[in-house]
Amino acid sequence: QVQLVESGGGLVQAGGSLRLACAASGRTFSTYGMGWLRQAPGKEREFVAGIHWNGGRTYYTEAVKGRFTISRDTAKNTVYLQMNNLKPEDTAVYYCATCPFCYGEGAFTTSTRYDYWGQGTQVTVSS
Repeated sequence: QVQLVESGGGLVQAGGSLRLACAASGRTFSTYGMGWLRQAPGKEREFVAGIHWNGGRTYYTEAVKGRFTISRDTAKNTVYLQMNNLKPEDTAVYYCATCPFCYGEGAFTTSTRYDYWGQGTQVTVSS
């Protein structure tokens, strides 16, 4: 069993920044890929960013490249999503999830590859 708890969401003006954190427990965190996905009202859940189990490679959806950075601290069992230059279209509930045996972009961008999910944290960007 795995528990994931997100934090760091909130309300921010366009152009601002937020840092999301996802604390993991209950599994050997360091051996699994991790991802951030989001779901906006009326839309399907979509991939945002993913990171290999050892942090060696990262992947981003095109809409956030150059603005968002995913990282992980294995000692703290935590994965982060630094979000800069936020836009109103980034407004969504953000979820972190574990991605076992994910080694390439195709795996991380497929939502059905994720097995454990956090409860989500709301990010609202005002214009």
